Amino acid sequence: MHHYTWGEAMLRALPYGFGEKEYAGLLKETYEMEKLISERSAIMDKYDPKKQVALVVDEWGVWLKPEPGLHPMFLKQQTSLRDAIAASININIFARHADRVRMTNIAQMVNVLQGMILTENEKMVLTPTYHVFKMYVPFQDSTFIPVSYAGGEYKFDKFAMPKVDAIAARGKDGKVWVALTNLDPNNPADYTVNVQGVSASSAIGEVLTAPKMDSINTYQVPATVAPRPFSAQAAGGKLTLTLPPKSVTVVRLEP
Repeated sequence: MHHYTWGEAMLRALPYGFGEKEYAGLLKETYEMEKLISERSAIMDKYDPKKQVALVVDEWGVWLKPEPGLHPMFLKQQTSLRDAIAASININIFARHADRVRMTNIAQMVNVLQGMILTENEKMVLTPTYHVFKMYVPFQDSTFIPVSYAGGEYKFDKFAMPKVDAIAARGKDGKVWVALTNLDPNNPADYTVNVQGVSASSAIGEVLTAPKMDSINTYQVPATVAPRPFSAQAAGGKLTLTLPPKSVTVVRLEP
């Protein structure tokens, strides 16, 4: 299957210069992926209960209005912090369905829909989506671990969705990794880590956020949206992480 997120209409949603209504609407639409995967997995489970056949999400990503001055179907578009958050939500959804979804492909890598890299002649810039993918590298070939959390709710206009989205896994290095996304663009979120069978005294990793929900990286200013170090310490037997508004955080739990 493949499924794109494109906001109010294909090729019309602005890649930047949008407001909170467009921000919330696109992220709410991103959760349609979970519904689609669940429906298809249920059908496949009837005919393939041992899950021998994988469900492959062969194309996914945020499909927005192309850069001005280009042929409409050249599809080169900018990628903002909002799209990085959408990418993290999708990856989390795929992880939650890893028993059936065993391959996914974002479209595309360079210069097109939600590209991780943008180029122009000799110039190159890494997008916010690139940074999300790099932050999630420890989850490759990892083992999914159930994680419980009170995610709360982020609501704007008619759109309501989880405030916090999270997954956990044991990586190839044996360490436990947790990814947490705070969708709320206005308020931080305090999250108490509760990973099944794991206790931690601290967390070390990176957080990705930016001044605005539509912040982008350009050839002239390439690091407006870039990860920075993140850490947290346990107190009173609880490890609580304070997630900045509109952010993606990936940490390694330390015993």
